[in-house]
Amino acid sequence: MQVETIAEMKARGETPEVLFWVGCAGSFDQRAQKITRAFASILTKTGIRYAILGKEELCTGDPARRAGNEFLFQMMAYQNIQVLNNYGIKKIVTTCPHCFNILRNEYPELGGHYEVMHHTAFLQEMIDQGKIVVKEGGSFKGQRISYHDSCYLGRANGIYEAPRKVLEALDAELVEMKRCRSKGLCCGAGGAQMFKEEEKGTTRVNFERTGEALSTGAAIIATACPFCNTMVTDGVKHGEKEDQVKVMDLAELIASSI
Repeated sequence: MQVETIAEMKARGETPEVLFWVGCAGSFDQRAQKITRAFASILTKTGIRYAILGKEELCTGDPARRAGNEFLFQMMAYQNIQVLNNYGIKKIVTTCPHCFNILRNEYPELGGHYEVMHHTAFLQEMIDQGKIVVKEGGSFKGQRISYHDSCYLGRANGIYEAPRKVLEALDAELVEMKRCRSKGLCCGAGGAQMFKEEEKGTTRVNFERTGEALSTGAAIIATACPFCNTMVTDGVKHGEKEDQVKVMDLAELIASSI
């Protein structure tokens, strides 16, 4: 895709308007790579001057901190902050709510002060400014879409309206689950749970949550987090509905509608 790294841009004496923080999932997970490509294609089409850190980007340290390894978190965070500050980064956008939350709320106490946006808020801003124009009568017009609130986007940061406004722009029918917004149920991956087996119980959290989404009769379950996407996709497969129901990130929905 020929996405420039910040090192390449700086070598030409240029500064990006925004740094796209790709994140571990967006870099290494095959499914999340599609979300990364979709969002990068939107940034390219809208003419925004952006760059990525490339090989200089470390994990933010979020899973380490959530799992209790504070030493590892601080080691990673200080390295990232040093790189970001050396490049004079002011604005960061990321497709991962976990990266968004930690960069925005937990890096400042370690010396990392940036304007951090999640891609749903960024997309809404671009739509409002007319930089993103959704095709009339696009492929999602009238389709039933149910949106799953990511914990780190919703309850942790109060971002509920932006993703819904983005979906409104698609002219689709938004059908809410019973547990949504501040009452939304976790997909089962938060707090480093993604990397361990659940404790004993009657069902897996992602099966429970996906069941709620499927009961809305939606043809598409929209997510705004690579972890949520994985957990809900697994839930759809468990319910044997992968032929009827798609799980898509908001960036993918917008990318295929402009």
